[in-house]
Amino acid sequence: MIEAIGQYEFLQNAFLTGMIIGVIAPLLGAFIVVRRLSLIADALSHVTLAGIAAGLYFGQTFTFLAWLNPMYSGMVFSVIGSLFIERLRTVYKHYQELAIPIILSGGIGIGVIFISLADGFNTDLFSYLFGSVSAVSREDLWLICIVSVVVMATVYLLYKELFLLSFDEEHAKASGIPAKSIHFIFIILVALVIAASMRIVGVLLVSALMTLPVAASMRMAKGFKQTIAYSVLFGEIAVITGLISAFYLDLAPGGTIVVASILILLLVIAAKKFVKAG
Repeated sequence: MIEAIGQYEFLQNAFLTGMIIGVIAPLLGAFIVVRRLSLIADALSHVTLAGIAAGLYFGQTFTFLAWLNPMYSGMVFSVIGSLFIERLRTVYKHYQELAIPIILSGGIGIGVIFISLADGFNTDLFSYLFGSVSAVSREDLWLICIVSVVVMATVYLLYKELFLLSFDEEHAKASGIPAKSIHFIFIILVALVIAASMRIVGVLLVSALMTLPVAASMRMAKGFKQTIAYSVLFGEIAVITGLISAFYLDLAPGGTIVVASILILLLVIAAKKFVKAG
């Protein structure tokens, strides 16, 4: 396998992309889980799917748009969906969770329409749904690198604000933190990570990589920074294990990465119970 990675560019792209996603997805996932917004990743992944289907349809229908990478249209839709979620959260102040199923339903509806227009599921769309090792291009890798730099720099610079808003939003607002602006920046980061991760994990499974490593780390960590560290560690292990399994078993990497994440979670839960029993 090491020889194959050294020989084939698409494998290099897939493994480097996977390693980067294994860091940034659980990193943002820790804040998402603490804020009890775990389903937001599912909502935005369905909106991203709609954007991908739209990109594929327009690329097939209009020759002057044949150059369009569906990844970009997916990102645009995902960012727009994130902005709508934030807007709806202000409209339904006492029922903010309503924003997520509204956007999720809209994403599914628009996605189904464009998939129908594009004559159903084709090979390209299938690779976006569940991930594909061979589909990751050098362009995708560079895009992931840019997104990861933006995500990590933003989290580093706004860590204190994000931490306070995640655990005590009222106190954060009273302290003078611009909550709306921070929420706006954070939700856009989540949208970009979801859209950027779709090549390797698949849009329907990326939310699992943002939440399962966090769920496992919360069983072990004694503080929030430890939760982030363990989440990234478990995310990396899941990605590497999943990609190796996908390579040897010729499977979609999204599925193997998610199964690896679930196994890690089960092992952590079992180990925790064993330690308590001892």
